[in-house]
Formats: sequence, structure tokens, C-alpha cells
Amino acid sequence: MSQPASSLALKALQEWWGDMGVEVDEVEMRALKKAAEARTVVAPAGDEAPKPRRLKRAKTHEDWVNDARQLARKADSLDALKAAIEGFDGCILKEAARNTVCFDGVQGAPVMVIGEGPGAEEDVKGLPFVGRAGQLLDKMLAAINLSRRENTFITNVNYWRPPGNRNPSDEELELCRPFVDRMVELGTPKLVIVAGGVAAKSLLQTRDGIMKLRGTEQVLKTPGGFETPMFPMFHPAFLLRRPEEKSRAWRDLLQVQAKLASLA
Repeated sequence: MSQPASSLALKALQEWWGDMGVEVDEVEMRALKKAAEARTVVAPAGDEAPKPRRLKRAKTHEDWVNDARQLARKADSLDALKAAIEGFDGCILKEAARNTVCFDGVQGAPVMVIGEGPGAEEDVKGLPFVGRAGQLLDKMLAAINLSRRENTFITNVNYWRPPGNRNPSDEELELCRPFVDRMVELGTPKLVIVAGGVAAKSLLQTRDGIMKLRGTEQVLKTPGGFETPMFPMFHPAFLLRRPEEKSRAWRDLLQVQAKLASLA
């Protein structure tokens, strides 16, 4: 069976853009092609006129957010939540990602680290913070006796790599937020470290940047009623670009260490 005309038109447009040197967002194009193919109705063979058919209404962004909320609410363990995230098709970032990157570390650990999302190496390996930034994160945690192998759980506010490592959009973050909240509720950490401005602003629903938020103790509240102290910090990738900021990052780590000692 030949491809639908609308899908072929999109393909031709994409090839023409490529010839003109225009960069194409692969995620958007895959989503458009999927939508075009879903709208196509194939007429039956012969002279028989096609019967009227009620087309299924395409899901809206809010529909997908509601689906995410229901899936997250039903998950009764972190492994069940991981399966729910991997089966969720509401975020178009999944179209171009190799893997869904959910979490790593010790389930039920006293410390949870939440970053912004997977990069290239994380997308390949299916684990958060495994590239250069992840290696620096491991060293930072080790400096205050924390480790993803012993007492730390690591996840993100977004589970699929955005094209070109761009920041996830507000809509993409909103689709993932029910899973993030449920991850915190099921993990019950004594405190949360938030790595980077994207994650901090998303979780706190604020426009304040990481320069203003770092060094402060916040409170992370979930819809299920769980509350825990939260400490925004520089993202390790930022520290790789700006090593002169490591002294402030060290002060932030000492703040986390002191808080943990007070909660023991």
C-alpha cells in the first residue's frame, strides 16, 4: 500500500528543506507524519461507496497530561512507575529518543537528585548522569559521603533527550511532572538535590534563575501530600563550563551535608 499523500508531502517538504540547508526538528517532523497518517481514511476497493466513519478525536495536550496523572497515581512502586513512563506516548520527545531514561541508584535512598533530562550518552545507555557531567556529579556526591551505589537515587524532570540537547519546553515538562511527583512520593527521600535551573524552576514553578535559587533551602510538595527539603544547586555541566563556580557548589554541598546530619 502506498504512503498517504499528506505523509509523502511532508517527506518531500523535509527533503526540500534539507537541500536548502534548513535545520529540521526531527521530533516535530515525526509527530507531524504520525498525525498525518492517523488522519488518513483508506477507501474500500471496487465501486462500493465508503461508509461514513466517525474519526477518533486526537488527544490534546491536556488529555495527555491527565493520562500521565492517572498512570502515575496507579503506580505502587518505583519499578511500576518506570514501566508506566516507558509505556507513555504523550511526549513527542520520545519519537526521536533511543531510550527512556527513568532513574538510577538506590530505591528508597535518603537523598534524591533530580536533574533536567538526558543528554547523548544518557540516551544511549538509558541511565541518568552517565556522561562527563555525571562523572562530576559522582565526585561531588562522594565529597559528602553520598553515592548512587549506596545512598542516593538519581532521576530527572524529563525522561527523553531533546534534539540537539536543547532545554525541554514547558509543555514537555508538564507532561512529565506527574511522574516526577510520584517518583518523589514513592522514593520518600529525606531531602532532594535539584541540579540546574531548568529542574529547579520547573519544580518550584518560578522564574527565578539558579544563581538566585542556589544556596537556599526550599520545600518540595507533591499532590499526594508528601513534603521534603529541597536544595537547588548548579548543574554539573555548568560547572564544567564555569569551574570558577565550584567554590559556591562546595558550599551548597556542605549545606546539604549539614541538613542530612540534622535529619539523622
